[in-house]
Amino acid sequence: MSYVVITPARNEEAHIGHTIRSMVAQTVRPLRWVIVNDGSTDRTGAIAEEAAQANAWITVVHRPDRGFRKQGGGVIEAFYEGYERVQTEPWDFVVKLDADLSFDPDYFGRCLAEFAKDLKLGISGGMISREVNGRLVCEAPGDPEFHVRGATKIYRRGCWEAIGGLHQLPGWDGIDELKANMLGWTTRTFRDIPARHHRYTGTADGTWRNSVKFGVANYVMGYDPLFMLGKCIKRAFRVPYFIGAAGLAWGFMCGYLLRMDQVADSKLIQYVRRQQRNKLLLRHSLW
Repeated sequence: MSYVVITPARNEEAHIGHTIRSMVAQTVRPLRWVIVNDGSTDRTGAIAEEAAQANAWITVVHRPDRGFRKQGGGVIEAFYEGYERVQTEPWDFVVKLDADLSFDPDYFGRCLAEFAKDLKLGISGGMISREVNGRLVCEAPGDPEFHVRGATKIYRRGCWEAIGGLHQLPGWDGIDELKANMLGWTTRTFRDIPARHHRYTGTADGTWRNSVKFGVANYVMGYDPLFMLGKCIKRAFRVPYFIGAAGLAWGFMCGYLLRMDQVADSKLIQYVRRQQRNKLLLRHSLW
C-alpha cells in the first residue's frame, strides 16, 4: 500500500524539525511528501527546503503571506495546493499531517497495517498526545470514537473520492468523518499508535478564541441546538471552567446571528442531527 503526505505549515520553525526527523526515519516512506509553506514569516520555509535538498521524495511549495491565520479554510487552501503536486502519484492513501508532530519510525507502517485489516475503514490516524510527567497522554480523551484529529488524518482513496475531498470551511475535520460514516465507511483513531503534539491544541489562539472557533465550526456542521446545549454544559465543568463553554456557545450563536453558511449538504445535516438526537434519547449513535 502506498501513500502521499501533505503538510500545510505556517510559522512552525520551532516544531517542524520534529516532524521532518520523524518522516525521514519512517520504515515505510511515502511516495511523496509535500510541505506547503503557507506564507510563513519565520524560517519554516528555509527548514523545509533544507529537508527537500537532502531527500528527493520531499517537495516544498511556497505560498505568499496573507498576513493572518485564516481559520478553517486557510489550512485546506494550503492542503490543496500541495495536493495538486501528487496527482501523478499512484497513491492508495492521502495524509494530511501537521508540522508540529513527532512519532515513531513505524508510525505509518503500523497505521497502514491497521487499514489492511479493515477494508471499510475510510479515515483514521494516530492518537494525538502530549507529554505529561514524562509520559504521553491523550490530548483530547473526551472526543467521540469516530473522530480523528485534524493534525494527522489518513484517507483511503475510495473513501476520499466518495466524500469529495475536504471542505474549505470551519469544521472540515468533522464534516469529512460524518459524511464518510453517512456513506457507509467507518472512521476511528488508532489509540495505541501515538503522535506527540509539540504545541498543545488551542495555544496559538488562546482558550476563548479557540472555543469560539469550535462553536462556529459546530454551527457550520449543522449541529442540533439541544445537543449543542448539552455539549456546552458538559464543557463548563472542564478547566478553565465556564470560559470554554461560553466561547462554544457564543461561536455557535454567532453562526445564527450572522447567518453564516453551513455545509452545503442537506442530507449530511439531517444525518448529523439524527445521530445527535439519538444520543440525547439514549439510542445507538455515532456519539
